[in-house]
Amino acid sequence: MMNRRMFFAAVAATVLVPAQAFAKKAGVYTGFVSGVGAGGYDVVAYHTDKAAKKGNAKFSASHGGAKWYFTSAEHLKTFQANPGKYVPAFGGYCAYAVANGVTAAGNPKLWKIVGGRLYLNLNRVAQSNWNEDISGNIQRGNANWPRVLN
Repeated sequence: MMNRRMFFAAVAATVLVPAQAFAKKAGVYTGFVSGVGAGGYDVVAYHTDKAAKKGNAKFSASHGGAKWYFTSAEHLKTFQANPGKYVPAFGGYCAYAVANGVTAAGNPKLWKIVGGRLYLNLNRVAQSNWNEDISGNIQRGNANWPRVLN
């Protein structure tokens, strides 16, 4: 079991540029692919296919200051009908980091849907810690969001 100190050490040890460098005014984490949410993964597929699937720029939409890619025209239309349902919680930042009052990159391969919302985590350590108290972490994250962007 990892504690907060170990989690933050793992975050600091990464060679990623700080997550804030990629923040959009609307609070969407867009990673290294500037302007693309969820690392270019299809945010509808998490819900419908129960899988992380890389989207295609051919099927894209803009929402919340970011572009979103989808695997099909059907997923694109589904997103356009209700984007708030599919955009990851906390703008796609690591749910465990936000719960602890900071931001870190959200990894689209480390995900979970809880109560119909998509949550991403930075790495397996963060995901493991987040899984230890999902409801408490969601509650703390909601209390910290979007203040942690400042």
